[in-house]
Amino acid sequence: MKLELTPGRLLAAAIVVLSVWIVHGFVEAMLAACVTAIASWPLYAAFRARLPRSVGKNAGAAIFTGAITVFVLAPIAFACWALLSEAHALLLGLAAADSQGLAVPEWLANVPVLGLWLAARWQSQLAHPGALLVLTQRADPAALLGLAQSLGQFTARNALIVGFAILLLAFLYQEGASLGRELTRVLREVVGERAERLVDVATRAVRASVYSMVAVALFDGLATAVAYEIAGVPRALLWAAITGSMGAVPFLGYGAVAAMAVQLTLKGAPATALLSLVLGCVVLMLGDKLVRPMVARGGLRLPFVWVLMSCIGGFGVLGLAGLVIGPVVLSLARELWEQRAREAPITKTGAP
Repeated sequence: MKLELTPGRLLAAAIVVLSVWIVHGFVEAMLAACVTAIASWPLYAAFRARLPRSVGKNAGAAIFTGAITVFVLAPIAFACWALLSEAHALLLGLAAADSQGLAVPEWLANVPVLGLWLAARWQSQLAHPGALLVLTQRADPAALLGLAQSLGQFTARNALIVGFAILLLAFLYQEGASLGRELTRVLREVVGERAERLVDVATRAVRASVYSMVAVALFDGLATAVAYEIAGVPRALLWAAITGSMGAVPFLGYGAVAAMAVQLTLKGAPATALLSLVLGCVVLMLGDKLVRPMVARGGLRLPFVWVLMSCIGGFGVLGLAGLVIGPVVLSLARELWEQRAREAPITKTGAP
C-alpha cells in the first residue's frame, strides 16, 4: 500500500525528528530508567499493593524509586570508594618506602628469563632514596592536567545521566501502566498482531538480562570470598565485595582481581597474588559462562557468544544500559527472523 505524504504527516514527522534531536543527549538516562522500570515492575506492583490507601501513587513511586536507587547505586559506589581507598593506601605506602629506597623484592630475581635483568634495573632505578619521586616528577604536567579534566568531565556527565535517570524512573513508576498500554496499541497499528509477542519478548529479555547480572554479582562475590580466604588474601571479604560489584559487567571484574594481585605483589606476596589471581579468574569465568546463561536462558534465547557480544557491544555504545539493551535488541532480531521464516512460503524445486 502506497503511503500518501500529506501536510499533516509531514508536520508530525518533523515534530518527531525535532523532539528526538532535542532529547538525544538524554538517551542513556531514558534507556537506563526504562530498563530499571521494566525489570523491577513486578516488585513495584507487589510493593504498591501492600501500601496503605492513604499513600498516593506519587508518594509510593517516590519511595520505591529511592529504594531501587540505593539498591543499584550502593554496590557501584562502594566498589569505586573501596578501590580508591586501596589505591590511596598503596600510594602512601610507596611514598613512605621511597623515602628510604625501594629494596629489590626477593622474588624478582627468581622470575624466569628476565628475573636477573629486572632485579638489576630495579636496583639502578628505584633502590636509592627518592628515586620514585624523581620518576614521577618527570611526568608531563599538561598530560596530567588533561587526564584530570577528562576524569572530571566523565564524572560530571555520568552524574547528570544518573540524576535524570532517577527522575525518569519515578515518572515511569507513576505512569508505567498507561504508557505500556499505549505503546502496545501503537505497535499493533504498526506491525499488526505480532505487537504483543514482540513486547513480551522484549520484556522477558530485559528482566532476564538484569536478573542474570544480579545473579552473577552475587555468585562472584560469594565464590571469590571463599577463594580469597583459601589463597590467604588480607581483607578477603572487602576484595570479594569489590569483585562481585564489578563482576556484573562482563570482563570488568577481572580488573578488580588484577588490581588485588598487583597490590599483593607490591607488598611482597607474589605467591598469594598468583593463587588469588588464578582463583579469581576461574570464578569470574564460571559466573560469565555458567551462571549468566543459566539465569538468562528463559528470557534470552541466544547462544552464549551472542549474549557476550551483545553485552559488550551494547556497553560500548550505550554504557551500562547497553548491557541490557544489547541482548534485548538481538532477541527481538531473532524473534523477527523466526517469524519471517515461519511466514515465508516454502517453494519446491525439482531435481536438476
